[in-house]
Amino acid sequence: QSATIPLFMSNKDVAAEAVTGSGKTLAFLIPILEILLRREEKLKKMQVGAIIITPTRELAIQIDEVLSHFTKHFPRFSQILLIGGRNPMEDVEKFKEHGGNIIVATPGRLEDLFRRKADGLDLASCVKSLDVLVLDEADRLLDMGFEASLNAILDFLPKQRRTGLFSATQTQEVENLVRAGLRNPVRISVKEKGVAASNTQKTPTRLENYYMICKADEKFNQLVYFLRQHKQEKHLVFFSTCACVEYYGKALESLIKQVKIMSIHGKMKHKRNKIFTEFRKLPGGILVCTDVMARGIDIPEVHWVLQYDPPSSASAFVHRCGRTARIGNVGSALVFLLPMEESYINFLSINQKCPMQEMKPQTNVLDLLPKLKSMALADRAVFEKGMKAFVSYVQAYAKHECNLIFRIKDLDFASLAKGFALLKMPKMPELRGKSFPDFTPVTVNTDSISFKDKNREKQRQKQLEQQRKERQENGGKKKLIKNKAWSKQKAKREKKKKITAKRKREEGSDIEDEDMEELLNDTRLLKRLKKGKISEEEFEKRLTGSQSRLKAETVAD
Repeated sequence: QSATIPLFMSNKDVAAEAVTGSGKTLAFLIPILEILLRREEKLKKMQVGAIIITPTRELAIQIDEVLSHFTKHFPRFSQILLIGGRNPMEDVEKFKEHGGNIIVATPGRLEDLFRRKADGLDLASCVKSLDVLVLDEADRLLDMGFEASLNAILDFLPKQRRTGLFSATQTQEVENLVRAGLRNPVRISVKEKGVAASNTQKTPTRLENYYMICKADEKFNQLVYFLRQHKQEKHLVFFSTCACVEYYGKALESLIKQVKIMSIHGKMKHKRNKIFTEFRKLPGGILVCTDVMARGIDIPEVHWVLQYDPPSSASAFVHRCGRTARIGNVGSALVFLLPMEESYINFLSINQKCPMQEMKPQTNVLDLLPKLKSMALADRAVFEKGMKAFVSYVQAYAKHECNLIFRIKDLDFASLAKGFALLKMPKMPELRGKSFPDFTPVTVNTDSISFKDKNREKQRQKQLEQQRKERQENGGKKKLIKNKAWSKQKAKREKKKKITAKRKREEGSDIEDEDMEELLNDTRLLKRLKKGKISEEEFEKRLTGSQSRLKAETVAD
């Protein structure tokens, strides 16, 4: 704060990098308020003086909360929070009614509001008075694929403004953004006291970092044992995918009693804000989460950050650990690693300057996997969640940034399936052609496992009956139906295609369908020529034929 505030207030653009939990939020909120208070012309209701953009809703809520402590003393400033998870029209109406001199937003929703002119909100003209733009967790904004949204937003903003980029880690993409969006920026890099300039430690010095090496089928038992030993404390448990959070969150709920256990991940739409706010107020408990909670989130008194799965990037490791030991407090972090992943420790100490200590696995720990299996046998919902979690874990593992350490071909799938307490191996491309002598599937026919939820079971029986009828109609043959993807990506892509096609139709294309066909034919001819399937003479002959045909049609028209 002491490094940034004077520079930001003296009309300098800043690119600040500082360890997690070092008070970056106030480092930009105080200058924003000071700059707006010094304005010669007072901001009108519909004029925007400052915009703060963050990658996640939770972080936006948190910044909005901190800002409200200040704005209540300055009633002349109105603030507005623009995040997903609610109807955009509500935000439009709210902005029109109360205005928004200071906007705290996530990129998607802010970009959406810039395109709401038809709904009576001309945000583009409201931001002409903008003085300050802040991009918080700038590298994460670019990581999460918000680059297109950010560029669209920047196009609407005036060039004469102050801009601040804040993050615990600066990546090459952020470097590019600094060059593009900042005018002669001042770079601020705040290091931990006592840490040499050459050895830039990215984690707080009061953070104790531990790692535990254990096999995939022992990991869950070690986690439950650890959580049972620290029942009175507050923990964050990180998993690599949303499906893993869903599955293990339910498992921990049934196995650890008298502790409040909550789950949060990016695919939860409306419940996220409520869960996050509730967990912040708790004196103790367990929050099972994905990396949606890894950035900038300030949850009071977190004692342990447990990383059941190592994150997909080394910088995310630092951000996860940074949820504890904040603002000079003491905290601890523990990452669980498989024996083949041990070199990750060395990698972190070099790449992220992150010192680690080993914690030995506990011996004679109670085996809880049979209990998880019996839960899956008793309820189809648990069985399906387990299968999805396993598939998503393997797919995430295959895409790991450190793929020299996290090699999918070295993964012991049998041990992993045991660790997930699976009843049988799922069918997936990564397992095709492999045999698993160390994994014994259950003898029960998994189709006979029913849902505990009577409505869901009723629906399933209806579907099974329909399939039986279809099989009878097809003479005993099963009708081949392509498996629907669990993710909604395909549907999204299709929707995008339709919207693009509609826009093109509305704008009116210069090329008629027949002309397009001709162009496609010419392209195909060119490809065939390149592959040597037709000679140059043949190519010219056909091309001339197609062009003369096109000319004749044009003349006729």
